Amino acid sequence: MTETSIEQSFSILVVDDEPKNVQLLGNLLEENHYDIEFALNGPDCLEWLDNRPFDLVLLDIMMPGMTGYEVCETIKSDMAKQHIPVIFLTAKSETEDIVKGFDAGASDYITKPFKAPELLARVKKEVELKILRGLIPICANCKDVRDDEGAWGQIEAYIQEHSAALFSHGMCPKCMDQLYGDQDWYKKRFKTK
Repeated sequence: MTETSIEQSFSILVVDDEPKNVQLLGNLLEENHYDIEFALNGPDCLEWLDNRPFDLVLLDIMMPGMTGYEVCETIKSDMAKQHIPVIFLTAKSETEDIVKGFDAGASDYITKPFKAPELLARVKKEVELKILRGLIPICANCKDVRDDEGAWGQIEAYIQEHSAALFSHGMCPKCMDQLYGDQDWYKKRFKTK
């Protein structure tokens, strides 16, 4: 998968009550091939997140009704959404504001006015982190996988623990040939033309 195709599949929800900021961010991120949606306030953001999965939320803090801090805390308290990284993008630049943002659950904090290359670099870092979160360490020899605690085990057990997938077992033609290729019953049943 190319970098551009990864970015195109990386969805960002931009949340800001200022239409000018929304337009500026939208143009910048769309020019860089990200999939973008917008919300103008906290409740709209939460509604979007209830209806569609996003890979990242860019969130203003100072919004009417529900602050960005409250929105972030709501996201992080929801088991279905807490994995979504939140980057605050705000004019609040005091140390206590930044600390409060991280305490609310933000993965990053950018102050306005922002510099486009810095914003894009931080978003790209979230793309890279998403890719890394999706990697499963697998042994090159025996194909066992390492779980979150560092223990090694069969891939079937790992997948069953981390998903709702079920397995059925069978044997591919290559393995059948390796195991039974010299058996008469196998030759008669599977190797006749």
